[in-house]
Amino acid sequence: MGTAALARCGGRPLGAHLFSVWPGAAFAASAFPVRCAPGDNLALHVAVEQAPPGSALVVDVAGEAEYGYVDEILAVAAHTRGVEGIVLEGCVRDISAIARCELPVFSAGVSVREAGHHAGGAVGQTVTMSATGPAPLQVRRGDWIAADDDGVVLLPRGQVSSVIGQALAGLSREREIIDAVHAGQSTLDLLGLDPSQVSGWEGAGNLRSRRAVRTRGPRREGGARGEGYTPLRPCATPHTSVGEGSRPAD
Repeated sequence: MGTAALARCGGRPLGAHLFSVWPGAAFAASAFPVRCAPGDNLALHVAVEQAPPGSALVVDVAGEAEYGYVDEILAVAAHTRGVEGIVLEGCVRDISAIARCELPVFSAGVSVREAGHHAGGAVGQTVTMSATGPAPLQVRRGDWIAADDDGVVLLPRGQVSSVIGQALAGLSREREIIDAVHAGQSTLDLLGLDPSQVSGWEGAGNLRSRRAVRTRGPRREGGARGEGYTPLRPCATPHTSVGEGSRPAD
């Protein structure tokens, strides 16, 4: 299940500037928050030692992004100790080595500038990360983080099962629509879109003429493949504040 499906059903996207250091990197894990002092990664070294195996480090670098906070040494140490992945607002270095050790790392960029190792910070405490939208997101220990080539999404603790359940249902519906598109159906119909809002739309007659020359797919009960589909809609559950809810992690 990808981050796009999770974001559509209540997951909260982190900033669009975060990207996977190597193509295909992906993980989903419980968050272990880390706050680095500006230009210093001592807290990351502590977090690698202290984070529960199977968790992911979510790192606030106090607004000082232009340092290589994660390098080959930290990546290998994290991978060896069972860390599932790292998401940080700052930069990384040694990206070829990070890719070789296969630790999923999502960062804001790449910088050869070496971080210090002595200025403190914090681990296991709530951090603030940039987000898609007007306000930053708080990430607490026990929230869930999912990341892949499409981005990084926060699932607030206590809501993980609900979001995943709705996303699974949405994926099943989306697969039906993709099958219908393969069979020649129009995305305008399948998604319930109004083409009259677009200047230059040639009208329903032109759409009907294109439909007439399509190759029909296998028939199924109720008509030709693709018929009888209702438009795909977003999940009904609205996004909730990360600060809401006090149930333990799912």
